[in-house]
Amino acid sequence: MPTRYDIVGGRPLQGTLRVSGAKNAALKMIVAALIADGVTTLHNVPRITDVEITLKLCEELGARYRWRDETTVEIDARNINNAVIPLRYSGSTRTPILFVSPLLHRLGKAELTTIGGCSIGPRPINYHIAGLRQLGVQVEEASRTAYRFQADRLHGNIITLEYPSVGATENLLMAAVGARGRTVIRNAAIEPEILNLAGMLQAMGAVVYQDVNRTWIVEGTRRFRAVEYEVMDDRIEAASFAACAVATGGEVLVKGAIQRDMVTFLDWLRKVGGEFDIYPDGIRFYRQDRLRPVNLETDVHPGFMTDWQPPFVVLLTQAEGISVVHETVYESRFGYVEALVSMGAHIQLTNDCLGSRECRFTNKNYLHSALISGPTPLRGGTLHIPDLRAGFAYVMAALIASGESRIYGTEFVQRGYANLIGKLREIGADISETPVETAESP
Repeated sequence: MPTRYDIVGGRPLQGTLRVSGAKNAALKMIVAALIADGVTTLHNVPRITDVEITLKLCEELGARYRWRDETTVEIDARNINNAVIPLRYSGSTRTPILFVSPLLHRLGKAELTTIGGCSIGPRPINYHIAGLRQLGVQVEEASRTAYRFQADRLHGNIITLEYPSVGATENLLMAAVGARGRTVIRNAAIEPEILNLAGMLQAMGAVVYQDVNRTWIVEGTRRFRAVEYEVMDDRIEAASFAACAVATGGEVLVKGAIQRDMVTFLDWLRKVGGEFDIYPDGIRFYRQDRLRPVNLETDVHPGFMTDWQPPFVVLLTQAEGISVVHETVYESRFGYVEALVSMGAHIQLTNDCLGSRECRFTNKNYLHSALISGPTPLRGGTLHIPDLRAGFAYVMAALIASGESRIYGTEFVQRGYANLIGKLREIGADISETPVETAESP
């Protein structure tokens, strides 16, 4: 049954919590497990909706899985026998396109109809298709969103991505490990989650390493063994709780927050007036003074990641002065702003590139820059979540606001945050979850 969050805000968050495994790593590593002809064990896997959907999809393709404990899952890929990726899974997650590479290795073919994901702008699969074709995959476009892939054996090639897409880089790495010869992927994504995936592929028997200038090099092989491997901690979740601690004037020790994966976020948090202490097992976040405005733009790693942007914008509503945020990754990421304005935030959107450089959305009429004036007191309200990261931004805004808030569409948050209610209660949040009838609307 659908649920809503009831939140009474206005209190500083204090205490200790531990983040879960990274959603953006776990999903791809579950897919990679299908390359191995055996039973792969993954540790530190978050119990979130997107993980369950991905495991169910594995099951429909012929694999089996079982949870060994709360965060450890075993995936048996020895009986993969179905090359058709069901449409119903594509409607709720972007992961299905990544199954193409394992299916090509195991069965020599795959069929996919793709839709869905968060409402933050189109995320086309053209980068995936172009790269797979360069590896020798025959791609038949049955319609604008339906594709058939076939290849008896992939061959290495030099691929230059038009944009350093995370998903395309991951897909091409999984394809290239089984291709004949060497593959070079240039202008590729180099996020920590991709390094986590590459480490798993290496443990399985692949030769895969990162070269200079956003380049991956892969030496193809034919044999992949099942492994036992650990999913990295979630740097997005860590940053989300960090922003909450600073915005509410609290102090929170986030265990599992890793400095090397959050360097850019930590720099910007300090610029805005947040502070932190580094410990072997985590980072303590707090603030000692007023919050200051900043001019910030998102970018691919090692830049300020787009998934950090929504909670950071909420934080900036409490800074003294005018801040600028230029979104360069997803053209519709600011879809959550209207709700913040209804709570009292002063945010103006524009289609101008208000950053240090023009971006790929220049002159395309996308509202991809925001001017945030603060500090503004937020008041509780009734909100409906449009996407995953916006969902946490709404929760964070409600924690800052005076009064009570009701937040609907909680299934979006549950796609990416494991045990969110429990973790927030650990640090003093007044939050509860209430079942609602389907017909109930905000």
